[in-house]
Amino acid sequence: MTKHKVFISYHHDNDQWAKDRLLELNSKYDIFIDGSVDIGDISDDLSDEEIREKIRDEYLRDTTITILLVGTETKNRKHIDWELYSSMYDGKVNKKSGILIIQLPSINPQCITAAHGNKEKDNLYPLITNWISIDSRDEYERRYPYLPERIIDNLLARNVKISVTKWEDLNVENLKLLIDLTFQDRESCQYDMSRKMRRNNSYGFANLRI
Repeated sequence: MTKHKVFISYHHDNDQWAKDRLLELNSKYDIFIDGSVDIGDISDDLSDEEIREKIRDEYLRDTTITILLVGTETKNRKHIDWELYSSMYDGKVNKKSGILIIQLPSINPQCITAAHGNKEKDNLYPLITNWISIDSRDEYERRYPYLPERIIDNLLARNVKISVTKWEDLNVENLKLLIDLTFQDRESCQYDMSRKMRRNNSYGFANLRI
């Protein structure tokens, strides 16, 4: 199985442990080529197009897969939205990436989405025999309350394949397979990029004081 170049998007304050664990596994088992970098400070004064091009061409560069680690604050962070938007952008030099969602234990995930067909279902979830299709935003938001809105947009899109799995369901072989299937389907994805880029962070209930 060919290795693919991966960018990992995550909330640094809360979920650094998960990225570190992925890189530890990768160092031991040679799962993917790590293309992750810290995007650092990007001026809010730039236009959406300038931010998108800067992230796509200077940070994501030639990565072909973006793994999004979803914790309690992921959906509220503007830099994560910028990384997702830029991952979906099909540039002249650096093309769009496939996107894989990994839900972390902190959000107590209850649901999964297997977008890449029977090979994914049979290998990762052999005990699940009843699969349903969803076409309601309300239902996606109920099942995935911590996913960024941009991801919900694209789970609803007809010609987009984004799988959503759980951290606890992953092992080395499953991760390799998911990355490879995400790579295979990336070119056919017609991402919904109609949502404007987030300009500010917001804060979830965990950060509110009463």
